[in-house]
Amino acid sequence: MNKQSFIKGTLILLAAGILNRLLGFIPRIALPRIIGPEGVGIYQLGYPFFIVLVTIITGGIPLAIAKMVAEAEGAGKPDASKKILQVSLLLTVTAGALFTGFSLWLAPWVTKVLLPDERVYQTFISMTPMIIIIAVSSVYRGYFQGKQNMIPSASSSVIETIVRIVCMLWFAHLLMPKGIAYGAAGAMLGTAVGELIGMITLLLQYTGEGNKGGKLTPIQQPLKSDKSKEEPTTSNNSILKRLFGIALPVTGGRMVGSFSYLLETILTNRSLALAGIATSVATAQYGALQGMIIPLLLLPGALTVSLAISLVPSLSEAAARNDRTTIHKRMNQSLRLALVSGAPFAIIMFVLAEPLCLLLYDNAEISSMLKIMAPFALFLYVQSPLQAALQALDRPGRALLNTLFGAIIKMSLIVYLASNPAFGIKGAVIAIIVNSITVTLLHGFSLSKLIGFRFRLLDYVKIAAVMIIMGAFVLYGYNHFPFSSTPWLQFWISITVGILIYFIMIFMTKLVTPRDLERVPVVGSWFNRFNRH
Repeated sequence: MNKQSFIKGTLILLAAGILNRLLGFIPRIALPRIIGPEGVGIYQLGYPFFIVLVTIITGGIPLAIAKMVAEAEGAGKPDASKKILQVSLLLTVTAGALFTGFSLWLAPWVTKVLLPDERVYQTFISMTPMIIIIAVSSVYRGYFQGKQNMIPSASSSVIETIVRIVCMLWFAHLLMPKGIAYGAAGAMLGTAVGELIGMITLLLQYTGEGNKGGKLTPIQQPLKSDKSKEEPTTSNNSILKRLFGIALPVTGGRMVGSFSYLLETILTNRSLALAGIATSVATAQYGALQGMIIPLLLLPGALTVSLAISLVPSLSEAAARNDRTTIHKRMNQSLRLALVSGAPFAIIMFVLAEPLCLLLYDNAEISSMLKIMAPFALFLYVQSPLQAALQALDRPGRALLNTLFGAIIKMSLIVYLASNPAFGIKGAVIAIIVNSITVTLLHGFSLSKLIGFRFRLLDYVKIAAVMIIMGAFVLYGYNHFPFSSTPWLQFWISITVGILIYFIMIFMTKLVTPRDLERVPVVGSWFNRFNRH
């Protein structure tokens, strides 16, 4: 198995992430046309409780496994890596089976008492089998990431996405004649089938790895003994102790986010009811926000998630060597990549919010939410690398406190603003924006205090200037190009011109350099040949 560099590993996950996000928009566009915004709302209502259960079981397990396996591989102990995998699997499968039974038993009470719409019952039952499937998949993903081999995670996620899209749309269409609740449940069943196929793909790749065998590569060979560095332990108790020591604080941080998501779902719908909005309308508005607007904003998040996953083993190795230069370099690379990749999306979503929503969802009414949130999406894009850095540098507790503080602010604002008829669903939008800004700034401050990290302010000034220039070209193009009788053509031409201007500007300002391109797999080799000629 080949160990990939930080940049290569990130780009492998990025390619899969971008493909998954693009493919993911097929059901985002098609599903509302099959089950409607209200059906999407029912589909989304079940997710928060499910996410809480999955977080309890898997929360920080993948990160802990990745960190422990990276340490074992660095010490030249592949057998220890396999033992870590076995112990982790036993733990997560046991927990997954218990929580699957627990959620099935409590399903009637949860859907009638906790969740704001009883029609979510069928969807809730449909998603329960995914608990144990995701638990197993998370263990294998952590194992492969610890070996700094991102190909299994990337390939399984792409296969899972393709199967999920086909099955969720097919099942939703088949069950929709029974009613909206069954249509939403059909979509969830399709999601479960996709997760199952993704897990099987990971298992097959692990089996293939075992069959190949092979010697350690030079970078995996044992280092000369260093008495000051703790050797990876291989007893079950020591593995469990270390696993919990890493995973529990991370799980705590993610539990804050998961419970925040659950409370956000409940409080938003209850607050909208207090504002005088009917349950069916509130469900549709919430479905539009969480099922249409938020996924659109998070499209560039494919890169930030890839960066976060690759940062953990990379920063862990650098921290073990007390190599602050590499830590600072990796952080600046990550933040610059996150902003450079996310900026054009934020501009397009802000400047062309209405035509974008019409093109994707055939719904212009929801564009006001997108326009409000788009400029602040940049805070979301840099939040994941910052949080991953705190976790990799053994400060998950600090990330937890920051996330908790932001969640408290968000919940308070939802109750205060969404219950006010003057704000309605836009109150929830404002609360989400304030939360993203608060948590990102707190993570940045914590990292700065921990390692003396300094943000390169000039990079952010350059990105802001490039965004303004791109936005001006996109807006001018959409309003003045001679294709106004064909809105979709006007839309795509103005975006194409804007993106070309953006690429020219990021090279002119050296936000991206030829040297950066040379490091990109496939593209880098082509670029090198082009330069030689």
